[in-house]
Amino acid sequence: MQALVQACRQEHWPADISAVIASRPDAPGLQWAREAGIPAASVHHREFAGREAFDAALADEIDRYRPDYVILAGFMRVLTPGFVNRYADRLVNIHPSLLPAFPGLHTHGQALATGVQVHGCTVHFVTPLVDHGPIIAQACVPVLPGDTPESLAERVLVMEHCVFPAAVRWLAEGRVSLGADHRVQVQGDPARLYMWSADGIRAT
Repeated sequence: MQALVQACRQEHWPADISAVIASRPDAPGLQWAREAGIPAASVHHREFAGREAFDAALADEIDRYRPDYVILAGFMRVLTPGFVNRYADRLVNIHPSLLPAFPGLHTHGQALATGVQVHGCTVHFVTPLVDHGPIIAQACVPVLPGDTPESLAERVLVMEHCVFPAAVRWLAEGRVSLGADHRVQVQGDPARLYMWSADGIRAT
């Protein structure tokens, strides 16, 4: 979330971050957002009897700000189909794996356990099927000898802070669309794959 706010302001996107909303009142990002002059609120999931009631309250809070897009940045709750469909083609997530590989939790451990040589992250539109949906952009990192889930996660996080702001900027600029085949198209055909290398990050 901080990376998105900073990129939006420093790169002068044609957009504003209208609000930051968390599912926990103690989320550190709320105070950071307030100090940055962004409205911040929480909808505490433990105050609701079930997922449907929580999602309805969350949607009501979101709609107060009338956003064009709802961006999930570290939001670790599974959303109901009703919520997802309410924001169809406007709900965007980043997942710490190269989807469709390793949906769900503990993705870095899953990657190491299977012996893959490449890991990464995916920015995608959210659909009712968890950790699936049309892919906007991806970033890759090598899996190195001696990697632990923690060291691999650190490398992936560096890439998340590059690819997520890039993808959200395309959305803000009105350049992203879904074709009839539900595949993402980006006007101007920018590089949508980011690669980690010894010389630094490059887009291809």
